[in-house]
Amino acid sequence: MSSRGGAGKKDRMTDCIDADGYRANVGIVLMRPDGRVFLGRRVGGRGWQFPQGGVLLHEAPEEALFRELKEEIGLDRSAVKLVGATRDWLRYDLPKRYRRRGPDSFCIGQKQRWFLLRCTQAELPIRFDDTGEPEFDQFRWTTWWEPVREVIFFKRPVYVQALHELAPLAHPAGPPPYPEWWEQRSSALPA
Repeated sequence: MSSRGGAGKKDRMTDCIDADGYRANVGIVLMRPDGRVFLGRRVGGRGWQFPQGGVLLHEAPEEALFRELKEEIGLDRSAVKLVGATRDWLRYDLPKRYRRRGPDSFCIGQKQRWFLLRCTQAELPIRFDDTGEPEFDQFRWTTWWEPVREVIFFKRPVYVQALHELAPLAHPAGPPPYPEWWEQRSSALPA
């Protein structure tokens, strides 16, 4: 979670936190032509997730998307095509132990705009060393619904919502069938 050139992201980031305590953030679903999606392992084996990151003060979500794409997985804009985005912000609450509560900072969760990107190159030059503090140390390409099972529990409902909303853009003939384990996650399904 730091910027290129070794300066810490936190040194230059001014969080955009709304009046309700939700930090503005972008989420990235990167898809190959075969329909598989990028899933990164957080540094130190702390779970798997899509690339995501905060929106800087006065930064448009689409600008944040391409900045985070470069910082987190080393890809330039030319390596992808923007297919679409969620209509609105999707929100999740952080467990109490992760919340920030201070005189200058109050954050109870994240509000995210999710973007679907399609790879424009057969082999992508994915790298995690474009930043002083890498977010990921491994990655794999996985099926459309697998990230729901892999992501940390409190982000699961937002992943379900984002993947459902982006599925028609990714799979115009209809979304892939749910995997066998899906029923175990039924509490995460949107109403």
